[in-house]
Amino acid sequence: MNREVRERYEVRARVLKAIAHPTRLFIVEELSKGERCVHELTEEIGADMSTVSKHLSLLKSVGIVRDEKRGAEVYYTLRMGCVLDFFDCIDDVLAGGADASCAPRRVRAKR
Repeated sequence: MNREVRERYEVRARVLKAIAHPTRLFIVEELSKGERCVHELTEEIGADMSTVSKHLSLLKSVGIVRDEKRGAEVYYTLRMGCVLDFFDCIDDVLAGGADASCAPRRVRAKR
């Protein structure tokens, strides 16, 4: 494996690590329904604002979410919507129905 290939896999691993927490999985699913401010997410999660902000910061750092400051509030939206396909595939496997729905959706050219 050359350096370029290794770096690509390291970036992918960082994204996977960023979503590998129940609260962050919840945040991603909630943001798939529409934008939310930190206060709303804090109430829905039942954690303190500092903790929720740290989760959001981590998700933002790997490009899964984006933020927009409006006055005193910061609103978050899902940037990497394709992650929901990955969640669906996981759910299919866990339900014992992993078949064509988890097959690759497209053929990628080698990079």
